[in-house]
Amino acid sequence: MRYADLYARSLSDPQGFWLEAAQALDWIKFPTTACDFTHAPAAKWFPDGQINTCYNAVDRHVAAGRGDAPALIYDSPVTGIKQTFTFAQLQHEVARLAGGLKNLGVGKGDRVLIYMPMVPQAVFAMLACARLGAVHSVIFGGFAAREIAARIDDAGAKLILTASGGIEPARTVPYIPLVLEALKTARHTPEGVVCLQRPEIPGDLPSDFLDWHTWLDGAVPADCVALDATDPLYILYTSGTTGAPKGIVRENGGHGVAMAWSMRHLYDVHEGQTFWAASDIGWVVGHSYIVYAPLIAGCATVLFEGKPVGTPDPGAFWRVIEEYQVRALFTAPTAMRAIKQQDADGTYLKGRDISSLKYLFLAGERCDPPTAAWAEDLLGVPIVDNWWQTETAWAICSNFMGLSDPLPMKPGSPSKPAPGYDVRVLDDEGTPVEPGQIGNLVVKLPLPPSCFGTLWGGHERWLETYMSEFPGFYQTGDAGLIDEDGYVFVMSRTDDVMNVAGHRLSTGALEEVLASHQAVAECAVIGVADDLKGQLPLGLIVLKSGWDSAGVARECVALVREKIGPVAAFKLIALVKRLPKTRSGKILRASLRKMADGETVLIPPTIDDPAILDEIRVELQTLGYAQ
Repeated sequence: MRYADLYARSLSDPQGFWLEAAQALDWIKFPTTACDFTHAPAAKWFPDGQINTCYNAVDRHVAAGRGDAPALIYDSPVTGIKQTFTFAQLQHEVARLAGGLKNLGVGKGDRVLIYMPMVPQAVFAMLACARLGAVHSVIFGGFAAREIAARIDDAGAKLILTASGGIEPARTVPYIPLVLEALKTARHTPEGVVCLQRPEIPGDLPSDFLDWHTWLDGAVPADCVALDATDPLYILYTSGTTGAPKGIVRENGGHGVAMAWSMRHLYDVHEGQTFWAASDIGWVVGHSYIVYAPLIAGCATVLFEGKPVGTPDPGAFWRVIEEYQVRALFTAPTAMRAIKQQDADGTYLKGRDISSLKYLFLAGERCDPPTAAWAEDLLGVPIVDNWWQTETAWAICSNFMGLSDPLPMKPGSPSKPAPGYDVRVLDDEGTPVEPGQIGNLVVKLPLPPSCFGTLWGGHERWLETYMSEFPGFYQTGDAGLIDEDGYVFVMSRTDDVMNVAGHRLSTGALEEVLASHQAVAECAVIGVADDLKGQLPLGLIVLKSGWDSAGVARECVALVREKIGPVAAFKLIALVKRLPKTRSGKILRASLRKMADGETVLIPPTIDDPAILDEIRVELQTLGYAQ
């Protein structure tokens, strides 16, 4: 089917479109209604259907005779361990773990926190919760005790599943002390903690913690439970949250349908093929495209422990693709920029057979065109940008490689909206803007399957945060434009649209120009206060080795004047060694803005190296923009 026809039908006949898409799953009771929008602005998808997500991800493939097919590939350079679990082996591990949870009284609706590194047992735990109808909430491994405690309280967790620690290329992170500290400060007290002792990083197990392996000895495998499609599958707290955490609630039915549809039509990955999302299960990408979507589609999925860029193996991306015959790789633009900085000529790719790779998908932040062009030249495959959010669980916009007519690529754009996403651009008063003009990117309600319909325990907050500013639309918090051909360009967060002497400028547009300079490895642009113009753009630039910093700075200023014009008033550049990032690779723009405004910035627990922020602060101080 052609994209234009498919997309038009998804908006004109959402009931028929999504009921047809639902046939890709195995239902206990097939729904007769796709969308119930009687309680707008929230949509309930497949409200009269019954399903089990774990059955669709695991058991049905065994029942179909594919029990010996690879399902979960665990590759851990930091421990030297490689394991492949077939669907039959995965079923055994998950069912046994579900039996262990039942023995502790965990059942439908109970919340289970999973605070674990990238090990197979973490995936088993997610699927075991889904098997029983328990609601899992995965916490990114290494989060500080304060963050764990906040999630214990907000979710009202019945049980915590954890491990003795996480292992990174340059250090280890003991988890037990963090969990103990979180339990001391949390208001809510879970009924128990189960801990996986890792031989590489053993910890002293408190007397009231259960040992993972002892706990599972003799556990009777548990069957899948029938669940309403609208029952919650998981809670995922948005990264970087300040104050009370925002728990995104994902429902079983809509999530499963969107995952199945996207694997086939967007990623063009099918049963028996291998998909690798180089992310972490603590983030939404890991939930959607390490665990659920590939397994629902009957694919093998790669669980990679460690960092595929840098030490100990700078060529890990290419090794994994070759070794497991990866068809599609999903990663962040940051990873490609890091490879571009360290190995622009592709030295580590030489001698590798990565002919299995058909696509590179990028998401998590805006992909600058120069990086996309470099990656396409290096790999010889389409580079497909995606725009989506924790709130949606799958792409709002992308290029649909599984259709008969993938869209022509436009540099800097994640192409066009996915089915069900009616994307518009509004000004601050809610008026539609002309094609090509920057404004607030919003999505007309109802949101399609898998998008959140509330926050855990905070529906009024959901309404106020996401649905109030533009009635009838979901406020994405992103700024951008739609061109005359219908392509969406996501330029920045709305907080990153600067007002320079009355002109609205996107930091993304400026970053795109700076990134095009051959000496620039990475860059970020923030707005800083100026008495005359209101704001001025400040460029933070990481150079490739061997370049003259003063010369590059002058050239970058001239380049912006050439490409954007004098209206940008661009003249401030700070050359830095690194940019501050979250552990998922996103640049901490909010922290940069605060430092530029002279505010006190608390170093978030997600920073790998607190010294990174200090480096940025020093650079800003030299310009007089930080106290």
